[in-house]
Amino acid sequence: MYLSIFLTALLAATILPVQSEILVVAAQQQGYNLWWLWAVASAGNTLGSVINYVLGRYLLQFQDRRWFPFKPKTLEKGHWWFERYGKWSLLLAWTPFLGDPLTFIAGMLRLSFWQFLILVFISKAGRYAVLLGIMQLFWPQ
Repeated sequence: MYLSIFLTALLAATILPVQSEILVVAAQQQGYNLWWLWAVASAGNTLGSVINYVLGRYLLQFQDRRWFPFKPKTLEKGHWWFERYGKWSLLLAWTPFLGDPLTFIAGMLRLSFWQFLILVFISKAGRYAVLLGIMQLFWPQ
C-alpha cells in the first residue's frame, strides 16, 4: 500500500490528472500508520515536483511543440506568481492547477535546487499533514 501511495503521490505532482488524497485517506481509514502515510505521500509528491523542476530547467526550448505539457497562458500565470512573490510562491505548490506550473517555472528560472526542494517539501508535507490531521480528528481509527 505504501508503494502505491508513493507512486500515486508522485504522479499527482506531475501534469497527469491523478489524485493521491483519496488513496491516503483510504489507507488512513484502514489503520495504516499515520506517520508513514505522511512521509511516503510527502516524499512522492515532492519527487513529482522535482520532475517538473527538471523539465522546466531543460525542456523549455520545446515549448512550441504540441506535446509540451503547459499551455503558454498557464506558464504566463505561473511566471506572474513568481515575479510577484518570488521563491515563496512555491509554498503554493500543493494547490491544484497552479502548483505544477510553479514548480516547472522554478526550474525554468533556475531557482536554487535546495531552496526549491525545501519550500516544495514544506508545501507538500503541510498539505498531507493537514489532510491526515483532519481525518484523524473527525474520523479516528
